[in-house]
Amino acid sequence: MTNLPKTPFLDAVAGPSDLRRMNDTALANLADDVRAEVISAVSQTGGHLGSSLGVVELTVALHAVFDTPRDKLIWDVSHQCYPHKVLTGRRDRIRTLRQEGGLSGFTKRAESDYDPFGAAHSSTSISAALGFTVGRDMGMATGDAIAVIGDGSISAGMAYEAMNNAGHEGRRLFVILNDNEMSIAPPVGAMSKYLSSLYASPVGDLHKMAEGFEAALPGPFREHARRARQMVTGMQPGNQGTLFEELGFSYIGPIDGHDMSQLLPVLRAAKTRATGPVLIHVCTTKGKGYAPAENSADCGHGVSKFDLSTGAQAKSKPNAPAYTKVFGTALTVEAGHDPSIVAVTAAMPSGTGVNIMGERFPGRVFDVGIAEQHGVTFAAGMAASGLKPFCAIYSTFLQRGYDQVVHDVALQNLPVRFAIDRAGLVGADGPTHAGAFDIGYMAALPNMVVMAAGDELELMHMVRTAAEHDAGPIAFRYPRGEGVGIELPERGELIEIGKGRIVQEGSDVAILSFGAHLSECCKAAEAMQAQGVSVTIADARFAKPLDRDMIRQLLRNHRALITVEQGSRGGFGAMVLHDLANDGLLDGRCQIRTMTLPDRYIDQASPDAMYADAGLTAVDIAATALQAAGVEMKRTRARV
Repeated sequence: MTNLPKTPFLDAVAGPSDLRRMNDTALANLADDVRAEVISAVSQTGGHLGSSLGVVELTVALHAVFDTPRDKLIWDVSHQCYPHKVLTGRRDRIRTLRQEGGLSGFTKRAESDYDPFGAAHSSTSISAALGFTVGRDMGMATGDAIAVIGDGSISAGMAYEAMNNAGHEGRRLFVILNDNEMSIAPPVGAMSKYLSSLYASPVGDLHKMAEGFEAALPGPFREHARRARQMVTGMQPGNQGTLFEELGFSYIGPIDGHDMSQLLPVLRAAKTRATGPVLIHVCTTKGKGYAPAENSADCGHGVSKFDLSTGAQAKSKPNAPAYTKVFGTALTVEAGHDPSIVAVTAAMPSGTGVNIMGERFPGRVFDVGIAEQHGVTFAAGMAASGLKPFCAIYSTFLQRGYDQVVHDVALQNLPVRFAIDRAGLVGADGPTHAGAFDIGYMAALPNMVVMAAGDELELMHMVRTAAEHDAGPIAFRYPRGEGVGIELPERGELIEIGKGRIVQEGSDVAILSFGAHLSECCKAAEAMQAQGVSVTIADARFAKPLDRDMIRQLLRNHRALITVEQGSRGGFGAMVLHDLANDGLLDGRCQIRTMTLPDRYIDQASPDAMYADAGLTAVDIAATALQAAGVEMKRTRARV
């Protein structure tokens, strides 16, 4: 491997136990080595650079002070875990991050004893840490639990539910609030303002738990600690404590998360003296130590491979616009025609494309922060008021708001429009971000209309259709990545609810596609036609309501009917089978097969490799269809 950084202190580390034999100066030098190693590795793999660089010193300090893996270090979201992986026996594989067969980009229990709890969604760490804490107190073989959570993640309701419970329990646990004043997008809401205000609060006093650590600091840092004390109280009328103290936590901070001479004594003091729950407020800089990351708009949050000297990312030139951009543009067009259209997203305005609408109509786009539950019910309230809300949330994150989809939207038949991005398998982020389940969980709901776009033009049509559908809730799903390159009009057209389309007419085999695997179905049809099999391709468009007439036509006129979807079992294919079974139509001459994602999680790789692992390539589709039709597949070199 060329151009590897010189890392003499890191080279002497085989695991965290080595850190506990280092003095404080050596630990500071080690942090510099770890930062260089992370920058070098991510330049070759891509990944979450900024968040990982922001916690380098914190990671070194935590492993030096606490007895990991007996003490459980839990990273919220865990996209900042690359320094942690470097220090916990995985340095030799760090350049396989997010690659097929390599290290996960998140913590993963199956990967290491140092990853006690897997994560990739936010705001779960404090709940898990409290669970480990109760386990410890009930005799399990575990030590202290330390949750590291960001200022964006702590704004979510689940974090407060956990803190309220932890404060009530009064058990010894540690929460590190990693405050970089910036999550994926600029943080929103009262919590961001509250954390910022801690820097300029009137005089007060720290909670008793923190008393004493100040005296152990060198002179220049003693004054900083004294100022930290002053920032804690006087936040509210009557000299009450911080919000964290009101929840039952001892509060320490804020401290400089890049200054080992502050981090180490504070962590040691907290570990030595804590008897109940403690929150340590650590201020960090996302992208710290690498100027191209620090100076970029998102602080290098998610990067592709890049040039070390310049930070320039090696991004391939797209052949077609991304589905996300097509959605954002189409939504903006519809918003220009209808002033009652509004958009809601949960901390992902650019990730979902609603930032495009926000640039033109800033007063009609609402980023609720990492709060999917609130976002869904907020949209429901707007729908009840007469507005037309588009709730744009990734498939994997919408799972977090499912009760609200059921109870607050579908049960009341409110016309919320759900734009479900990242449907299907997503590549390097792996199973935690795969949009595998939304077809089943949305189609199960009464009143819900469920669509999936076969290509980017169909997505435009679905945005227009959703905008004008006011009879109840409606959802449409689309994948990550580029479209297929279809020429796009200025505005989409209306689709009749529950009506699919025939893409290609044939007579032997029918492939019924739901969603963006339509292009793969077309490749499969080409392979079968090369073997003399006549193929019909149908784009279902709707999982609910089904186009029952079209499905029955396909059933009558073909020897085999194959459904294909980028979702789990229990989705579109199950809906088709259920509908046909109820009419006694599964007993005829037409053989029916359903092709879905398998009943297991699929690890990170390229999307093509993941779909190959899932058995959903054009070759797989063709083989399944031919077998169902009773046709022996010829051994040819036909390209699929």
